[in-house]
Amino acid sequence: MMEIKFIERKDLKEKPDMSTVKFGSQFTDYMLTASYDEANGWHDWRIEPYGPIQIAPTAVVLHYAQTVFEGLKAYSVDGEAVLFRPDQNFARLNRSLERMSMAKIDEVEALTALKELLKIEKDWIPTGEGQSLYIRPFVFGDDHTLGVHPSDTYKFMILLSPVGGLFSAGTMGTTKIYVEDKFVRAVRGGVGEAKTGGNYAASMKAQEVAEGLGYDQVLWLDGVEQKYLEEVGAMNIFFVKDGELYTPELNGSILPGVTRMSIIEFAKDAGYKVHEARIPLTDLEAGLKDGSVTEVFGAGTAAVVAPVGELNIHGNKYVVGDGNVGPVAQEIYTTLTGIQNGKVEDKFNWIVKVDE
Repeated sequence: MMEIKFIERKDLKEKPDMSTVKFGSQFTDYMLTASYDEANGWHDWRIEPYGPIQIAPTAVVLHYAQTVFEGLKAYSVDGEAVLFRPDQNFARLNRSLERMSMAKIDEVEALTALKELLKIEKDWIPTGEGQSLYIRPFVFGDDHTLGVHPSDTYKFMILLSPVGGLFSAGTMGTTKIYVEDKFVRAVRGGVGEAKTGGNYAASMKAQEVAEGLGYDQVLWLDGVEQKYLEEVGAMNIFFVKDGELYTPELNGSILPGVTRMSIIEFAKDAGYKVHEARIPLTDLEAGLKDGSVTEVFGAGTAAVVAPVGELNIHGNKYVVGDGNVGPVAQEIYTTLTGIQNGKVEDKFNWIVKVDE
């Protein structure tokens, strides 16, 4: 039986006004920490007051970027805290740790620790439409010697942050996407399939350029030929062509999203034909030109579904469908968020109760 030490803080924070909270800007009263070394494994599990941590200037993470993270959410359903497929997030965390030559965690212990943290912070889960408590588990190497080698010691932490919905009152808007054809984010055989900080650092320049041109997100192409669709910023990409659902196949440079997986499982169950394939950009562009592509949308933890109203491909602008949210994206969004907030039957057994 794992032991988790609880260090109580004297004064609790005032809960924020959720109508003004920006994503990732507010954090709860407590955080979870654990340490790793070869002799003791993962140990010293603690729930302690949120605040700064001490780290050596020679820590491996600061010099060689040995760090991975996850993102999931807790929801309040009739006053009860629930999670959406947390086992998949911790399984992916371990795959990322393996790829980055880092110490893997016990997935059951990690989920148990998260539940204990959430039991203490249950009142921080907002209850408004589309609101949730964002959960950020992460691991980093904190070995105190320089040298290009895997760290001998690691820190595991979980932070909690209340977030509002990207779309209000259950409605969705559309986003504008810029197809990046200069920079690349990842290549097969690299670390694109790992949720590691360096992938996101590599994407920032292209995102900056896209925003300067008036676009919200970047659609990445493959890093070798720059001909095939990969993913959008922090989301996987889907499109609807002739009533069927298409998404790039996982190839080692694309993050295997939990939302992506859930959409595919739901869509197949709902009777949609789903194609996971190597998809040339020219196929998407041709479908936008002839009208056979009627919807494009991103999929990820933050938005669940983010419909695309416009794409810029090599300087050519294409309106997707009529520029509004399409019926397939709306159905997927309504169903998945409905399962998460208890309004739709969880026939897939994706919901995990914190108190069980």
